[in-house]
Amino acid sequence: MKNGSSILRRNKILVSFFRKRTLFFIILWFVLLSVIFTWPLVTHLTHEIAGDIGDNIYFIWMIGWVKKALFQIHANPLDVWFLNYPEGWNLARTEMAPAQLALALPFSLIGGETFGYNMAMLLSFILAGTMMFGWVRHLSGSASAGWVGGTVFACLPYWHSHFLAGHLNLCGIQWIPLFFWGWFDMLRPGTGEFRKKSAILAALGLGLTAFCSQYYVFMLIFVAAIQGILLILPNRISQLKDMAFWKTFGLFLLIAVSLLILAELPFLTLASSGGMPDRDWGSASMYSASPTDFLLPATTHFIFGKWVGSHFRRDLWIEATLYAGIISLILYFYGMVRKKKEQNWIWSALTIGIVCAVILAMGTDLHWNEQPVIVSLPRFLQNILQKESARIYLPGLILYKYFPFFGKMRALMRFGLFALVLIACGAGLGAKALIERTGSRSIFISVLLITLIILDFAPRPIDRFSEIKPRPVDLWLSERPESGSVMNIPFELNDDQAATYYTLYNNKPFIGGFFNAFPPSQYRSIKEIMDTFPSTESLEKARELKVDFFLFDLEALDSLIGQKPTARWQTFEELKNQCLENGLVELATFDNLSVYGFKEDDENK
Repeated sequence: MKNGSSILRRNKILVSFFRKRTLFFIILWFVLLSVIFTWPLVTHLTHEIAGDIGDNIYFIWMIGWVKKALFQIHANPLDVWFLNYPEGWNLARTEMAPAQLALALPFSLIGGETFGYNMAMLLSFILAGTMMFGWVRHLSGSASAGWVGGTVFACLPYWHSHFLAGHLNLCGIQWIPLFFWGWFDMLRPGTGEFRKKSAILAALGLGLTAFCSQYYVFMLIFVAAIQGILLILPNRISQLKDMAFWKTFGLFLLIAVSLLILAELPFLTLASSGGMPDRDWGSASMYSASPTDFLLPATTHFIFGKWVGSHFRRDLWIEATLYAGIISLILYFYGMVRKKKEQNWIWSALTIGIVCAVILAMGTDLHWNEQPVIVSLPRFLQNILQKESARIYLPGLILYKYFPFFGKMRALMRFGLFALVLIACGAGLGAKALIERTGSRSIFISVLLITLIILDFAPRPIDRFSEIKPRPVDLWLSERPESGSVMNIPFELNDDQAATYYTLYNNKPFIGGFFNAFPPSQYRSIKEIMDTFPSTESLEKARELKVDFFLFDLEALDSLIGQKPTARWQTFEELKNQCLENGLVELATFDNLSVYGFKEDDENK
């Protein structure tokens, strides 16, 4: 009898120990998962990145530049005077993701900008799971439900695809559950209660999301607004007459708008000056999600990925990886069926948000397997419309044409993320309903669900890493006394992520930058004339722009032979001869690069 009492007492002590330290063990769990789902990144943290060089190196440059500006030269990091030289460039012309940079900076001070970038990625994963855990536990009162919901959210293939693509900004999904945590509390039925904490949580979640991605904050506001309107207006008009509700909403607006102004003002200023033109409809249509995107496992899945890639079109796999998870969906629908009466409002809010996000993610017109669905028209419509077939247009087309700022977005697929957020929450609630029915087997069921979720989402180990380092030519340039700028030849290489990164090490102004869809006026104005390089006119313009170094990419030039109608040369030898005739001289060669400069400048050195 004493032995039985002793065992029971020890079990209670053990349970109490874990309950008091739940958050610690949850964080530890997501640290472990972050290592597993990005394996073997943890062995490459300091000098390499997962996948090929692309957008990732631009974010690494940004981390390095902000570190340099703040801690070395004590300058305003927004004023990037050495890009788009000599006009200069403002960092606000692109997505800065300052909340993600804040995660990276401390680690960049320890191990460099690449280490900071990798750690920010891992922290985004860990925080995403932890925030979802907190929200689901708050809604359900169950740590096990939070564990399931957090695991679903952290392990989403959506995050992993953008991680492999190097989208540090789009991997910043961790603050969205924080917003919904507060937002759902604000929408909770009941009157006469000033929900101060809820308003603060929602505002912080929205503000921090804005400091990660402009796409996300716009989409989040859109989905949440529809969610709130459709939840309150039909059945809860009395809540709109409650002063406590408006006091809560007013506090939310006060904090949220203040944060949004800080995050969005540079972009609004840029848009008002015409620096952010609307996207063309063709690109928006191309990035419309297909219903299959939510149901197909990721092409990186350790079992089914290769089969999916060989049987379905996945050319847009980075954006189109919206797999919700079969286990997540089963748990979601189980929770909806087994919901208690007092949870009706939660499930209504979740379902409204999911339906809204899915419809908007499907973009401007219906797609299937990454192709627009085209239907034959009845004969009477053929006569009216003067065509035999047509696309099936969706509500997103109207919003794209007429709603403010909607037309500035290209990848409408990203609306799908918000469906995944809400499905993860519902999966956690469904897990609680299932666990409650199992009684004494609750621990076994929790572990089983977690195992199935991991197997449903787990990617193959990453098999490709890219080393991030300066080129020999950058070290050579850093030792040159000239203060003028660098121009890449062919000219299109001046709008490039890697070339922007190399400015950290060559310490020379750069005629270009990474401008993506919004090149500045100087760059647009010189592009046509620079395509005629090495014409007299192009070299005169280069002198005006204080160019001292022309970096010839021999491989890129070779691929352009005979392809560029404005070029005055057909072979590399012709190009070299024209350069010499027009006053350029070769200064150095490095592997696949040749460096040229103005002859008289070199003679004066």
